[in-house]
Amino acid sequence: MFKSIKLKSCLIIFASSIFMAFGLYNIHSISNITEGGVLGATLLLFNWFNISPAITTIILNIICYFVGWKVLKKGFLFYSTFGTICYSISYAIFEAIGPVYANIANLPLLASILGAVFVGVGSGFCVRENCALSGDDSLAMSLSQITHIKIQWIYLISDLTILLLSLTYIPFSKILYSLLTVV
Repeated sequence: MFKSIKLKSCLIIFASSIFMAFGLYNIHSISNITEGGVLGATLLLFNWFNISPAITTIILNIICYFVGWKVLKKGFLFYSTFGTICYSISYAIFEAIGPVYANIANLPLLASILGAVFVGVGSGFCVRENCALSGDDSLAMSLSQITHIKIQWIYLISDLTILLLSLTYIPFSKILYSLLTVV
């Protein structure tokens, strides 16, 4: 398994994880713009059934990573574990430092665009290196491999589904900014 691991891939994953953690903490977290995927699904399950995201995040991510491991194999589990650790440590560091620009919450249009850049670039580079920083990346990579549908369409379909269902508890005006981020 470790013979297929490349230092260049690890460095790209490391940098991308930091980049994404910076954006998610300093933009999405501060501005309350939601995401699709596993994060959005956990919030949906919490609002529908009052099941804590602490539980559903683990369950949904394990299911998605298991599918990814079965379908993607070569180096996937190592790279994804490495990337997740890098992301978590980076996020914790950004939390300890505090927000770079807390007023981003007052600029939801800018926050949704910048958030999209940080999430898109961060996860995009990781996906190119066969790494999933979250369960939805793993699921999208696996479904793309199985169906031969481009990964961006799988992301879009799953994110739009979660956002549409989220209208049951999030005001339409907030969903529009989240939709802009997803698209």
